[in-house]
Amino acid sequence: MALLPLESNPDVMNKFIHLLGVPEKWNIVDVYGLDGDALAWIPRPVVALILLFPCSDKFYEHAKQEAESIKEKGQILSDDIFYMKQYVSNACGSIALIHSIANNAEKLELQDGIFKTILKDSKNLTPEQRGEMLLKVNSNSEAYKLIAAHQELAMEGQTEANPDEKVNHHFVAFVEKDGHLYELDGRKDFPINHGPTSQDTFLEDAAKVCKAFMERDSEDINFTIMALTQSE
Repeated sequence: MALLPLESNPDVMNKFIHLLGVPEKWNIVDVYGLDGDALAWIPRPVVALILLFPCSDKFYEHAKQEAESIKEKGQILSDDIFYMKQYVSNACGSIALIHSIANNAEKLELQDGIFKTILKDSKNLTPEQRGEMLLKVNSNSEAYKLIAAHQELAMEGQTEANPDEKVNHHFVAFVEKDGHLYELDGRKDFPINHGPTSQDTFLEDAAKVCKAFMERDSEDINFTIMALTQSE
């Protein structure tokens, strides 16, 4: 199954998360720079950072080395981290939003609706089983409603969407959980722990990781960064 790719467009993404039950005081906003002055303009608190980046050979080589190192040395992994695998093509935008919302559900004070039900139903599932939820859908399931919302909003984007066209960019989410900074990418074998952080330093710490992505592909300028932040 292939979905229409979701645009890195805050207006589209905000419609999506509010449809899923995120209160309207929380919004996705563009991040225009990663230095201190640019980050200072972003409303606080920031509970998630979403990065859209090019899928280059350098990225895949780094991801392979990173995974091998973690398998050899191990890493701290919070029991409370919500992580799901990506099995549906072009679903990375929605999965990045799911990771951002699910790992901050209490802070966001999720309203009753599609996403709260999905979270409840998937609480005790494995990352693989969560990913399969988006494959095994019927017209009465909450997962079906989520996919339908994704498809509808993907068509609102400014670029013409084609589910069969090869997409060369990928969304990942960064969140703070139990004092650590996690990169959540449904195509990887597991979450990536990028070290200690706090609610107060999360934005700056996540920005450093985003900079590393950009430095690995310094000849490519096609990066987009957005933050999930409280606007009131």
